[in-house]
Amino acid sequence: MSSQAPIGVFDSGIGGLTVVRALMERLPFENIVYFGDTARVPYGVKSVETIAHFTTQIAQFLLEKDVKLLIIACNTMAAVASQVVRDISPVPVLDVIDAGAVAAKNGKRIGVIGTPTTINSNAYARAIHDHAPESRIHSQACALFVPLVEEGWLEHEVTRLTAKEYLRPLLAEQIDTLVLGCTHYPLLKPLLHEVAGKEVSLVDSAEAMAEQAAQVLSEKNLANTGPTPPRYDFYVTDVPLRFQTIGERFLGRTLSNVHVVKW
Repeated sequence: MSSQAPIGVFDSGIGGLTVVRALMERLPFENIVYFGDTARVPYGVKSVETIAHFTTQIAQFLLEKDVKLLIIACNTMAAVASQVVRDISPVPVLDVIDAGAVAAKNGKRIGVIGTPTTINSNAYARAIHDHAPESRIHSQACALFVPLVEEGWLEHEVTRLTAKEYLRPLLAEQIDTLVLGCTHYPLLKPLLHEVAGKEVSLVDSAEAMAEQAAQVLSEKNLANTGPTPPRYDFYVTDVPLRFQTIGERFLGRTLSNVHVVKW
């Protein structure tokens, strides 16, 4: 396997672009191929069998692109189908839930926020418990954060009030660590940091994932050290009306090389 081979990243929509952004910053010479299933999002309301089927389909698409590493950047996919992907993949597979759990392992009282599907799956609690069995874990579903982020209301008073409401029960438990268990949430980091207070450490699963990816590539001697500028390709199954605007907000730069895959 060549170090020039790309990293494959996939998500049920465009939230995983926060993971791509963290990878670009941490690993500036790595080529990246991203797949967002924008035609079939959201996954959270679908059955386990359907999610596993869609996830396998996307993983196989990226493996055909000769990726050297697969990253599941969707919490719902990771909660439901990460083992399915590992079973079919000849290359290492990383997922945001495990990355977030590893990054949170030094916490004693850990709060986890995520979508209702992710929280109800209990996947973060299980993963954190594997790495930090002595920790106390408190979870909170935050259904309104995704639409608020996609609306661009990152510093809006409505978002601030919503955050205060969601974090109130976690702060009452005197948490010392807060895991951002959704790829949309890194965009709310400044606001969440302000609401949670400086005593609470925020765990950004996108940054944690980039760190884990760097470690795996280094261990396997697959890191691309340059100097050729990297290539970024983005595959989607639909281009919704606000795709470019939201995508560039998540990515923090211009979204180019977008290809539409019709299934």
